[in-house]
Amino acid sequence: RKEYLDLYVSYKFNKSVQKPFEDFMQGFLRGCPARSWKMFSPEELQVLLQGQPTFDWHLLEKNVKYTQYTKSDQTIRNFWTVFHDLPEEKKKMFLVFLSGSDRISGYGLEPFRFCIADPQIENPDESSPYASTCLLTLFLPR
Repeated sequence: RKEYLDLYVSYKFNKSVQKPFEDFMQGFLRGCPARSWKMFSPEELQVLLQGQPTFDWHLLEKNVKYTQYTKSDQTIRNFWTVFHDLPEEKKKMFLVFLSGSDRISGYGLEPFRFCIADPQIENPDESSPYASTCLLTLFLPR
């Protein structure tokens, strides 16, 4: 029985997926040559390919540029007060709204910069915030 189970498990986990895995590996190595990736540990490679899973939100605030706003404007102070009170998942949802992804590149938040701009609309009370994901700009009405 043990031999049968060993052979069955080996078939299911090795032989039955060998051809599809070889095809996948060939395609992966064509785009990502193994020589180049060997310098990374598995954890570093995961961060490089998938981005940072955790963030220093105060560093994000520090790196923001403002257009038609200053850091001391009441709208900006209110925004950051509300933002820092959000749970982690809502903050990541904000990243999706802003950039299209809930992760930041493997370089982390240090080089990640976005802009908060005043859309300068006639009646800001009738407008909602919106974002330009290409420009990493949050348009925040006053």
